[in-house]
Amino acid sequence: MKTLKFLTISAIASLTFISCGDDDDITGDDLRVNLYASSNTSGNITAYQIEDDGDVEVRTLLTIAASTDGEGLFVDSDEDEITQVSRSNKNINTYDELDGTDDGDALEIEAGGPTILGSPRDIAVNGNLYVVSDNMDVDGDDSTVDNRLWVFVRNDNTYTLRNVITTDFAVWGIEFVGGNLYAVVDKTNEVALFSDFENNFTTSGTALPSKRIAIEGIVRTHGLGQDGGTMILTDIGDAQSDSDGGFHFISDFQAKFSAVEDGGTLSVAGNQIRVAGSSTFLGNPVSVDFDSDSNTVYIAERANSGGRVLAFTNPIAGGNIAPNFNYLLDGASSVIFSQD
Repeated sequence: MKTLKFLTISAIASLTFISCGDDDDITGDDLRVNLYASSNTSGNITAYQIEDDGDVEVRTLLTIAASTDGEGLFVDSDEDEITQVSRSNKNINTYDELDGTDDGDALEIEAGGPTILGSPRDIAVNGNLYVVSDNMDVDGDDSTVDNRLWVFVRNDNTYTLRNVITTDFAVWGIEFVGGNLYAVVDKTNEVALFSDFENNFTTSGTALPSKRIAIEGIVRTHGLGQDGGTMILTDIGDAQSDSDGGFHFISDFQAKFSAVEDGGTLSVAGNQIRVAGSSTFLGNPVSVDFDSDSNTVYIAERANSGGRVLAFTNPIAGGNIAPNFNYLLDGASSVIFSQD
């Protein structure tokens, strides 16, 4: 397989298509996309590659046989590996030979975690530390809010559970920015920060985040993705609606987050750009990744038409903008863009 390249800013700006099939023609010069998605209705991983001749190659990569519900993804392009959270198997698995696996073939498993998770959603990785967010209720009491962060240490092909943190809020998306872990406070418009996560949150039990703030303009956030100092936060709005979603583009995120006092609100004016509306195809955008080099936002949209993988190359314009990449994927639950 050829080495995958990234879209340049000028090339990706010319990309506009909507497709449901494989190998569809697009316009643009020297285009190659390296994009992966999980699905709640399949344990498989879908790989999208846009070739420099304008064709879109879609590969379905099979995971271990018993996995029927895939969630969070992490890609290590240097090692040619992809790690997926399996909700059906209640564990995490790392697969090798990512670029060399053909459409319809099974990925080679490199490392597997213990089958101990409840309802895992996302994964964040910092070095050999693998953190999984889990939104299963801990104490079985619906009147209390308590979810988990499972912390694993990877050593070659082995995952060892280091500790389990019980949160006092519902979790979904998580993202490392340096050594700091940011977490979505599900069912709200808030984001929590766990400062110097590896060193400050080493024991099992209930732990409060270092800081927690609200994001003005968001109804219910789910996904978050950061690159080059810019954070993208998704808004699923009403979970029963397939058309009221959106995302917020926040440059210089860490500085803006730090400037808001604990419990405060980051205002929209002067701080954020919102993308939402009927042209976006956003209903329940549950996962997001961002590439600062091409200024492209990648979205896993769960509700609209049963699931879509979307890309927006002009998010700074804001408002009701159409995606440049729009591909149907049943049960789309997670998306990740990898730079070689």
